[in-house]
Amino acid sequence: MPDKQRPDMDPTSPAAGGGDVTEQLIRLMSRDLVFTMTFLGESQHRMQTHFESFITASLARAGMNQTTHPMIRLFVERHATLLREFVFSGVALSRQFGIGEIEHLIGDASSLLRIDIWDQLRNHIEMAETRFRAQIPDLPGQLADFAAPDAARGEAP
Repeated sequence: MPDKQRPDMDPTSPAAGGGDVTEQLIRLMSRDLVFTMTFLGESQHRMQTHFESFITASLARAGMNQTTHPMIRLFVERHATLLREFVFSGVALSRQFGIGEIEHLIGDASSLLRIDIWDQLRNHIEMAETRFRAQIPDLPGQLADFAAPDAARGEAP
């Protein structure tokens, strides 16, 4: 586990970049972190193709095709994607492994995996906060439609 004496571990330090929330997440890791399967590449393509064929054939049997419904291809692609994600998500959720199980499987007795995850969490939190801060100058214009009617005229509530 990361050492509390590290200077970048002070939650008030700009270098910490949300170290406080990182520490909280690490403490919850044994309970809340699970590793799931993810199908990538050709597997996703094959499942997508399967569902596109299935949906196209089902619609054709019901009298709907490219000739009768010129924009049906968009419907088919979108619904095939939804079905693909439903299947892959369902399988992934049924096969989850906790951090302890993964550490045991890979022989990580010194918790190097947890330290690596801590570093990645901290770096990604810093990156997200930096990107948000960079957008702050543009936010008043983007949020103008969400302002109260009185605020648009500069009136106090």
